[in-house]
Amino acid sequence: MWEGLSSMDMNLIIQLIAGALGGNAAGAMLKNLNLGTLGNSIAGILGGALGGQILAMVGGAGATAAATGGTDATSIIASVLSGGVGGGVLMAIIGAVKNAMVKS
Repeated sequence: MWEGLSSMDMNLIIQLIAGALGGNAAGAMLKNLNLGTLGNSIAGILGGALGGQILAMVGGAGATAAATGGTDATSIIASVLSGGVGGGVLMAIIGAVKNAMVKS
């Protein structure tokens, strides 16, 4: 099943999954910004992809290996962290914007 995927594809999949988890974790911790499970997941997936891309552009730890298709432990950890943090941050931003729009 995974044989046809390149290392870059695997890193992207890891970032998307970590983003969904990060979005839902942030939603659980920040009850006032929670978008619901589906909303947290969608925002997290988008944030996970963005977080991974930003890390690759900035050149953070493991970003070079992840961007060039490496699948060593460093690139996997970088993908998990960037995806999870990106997912949580984007979910919080969207939740804050939603709350601001509801109040006005």
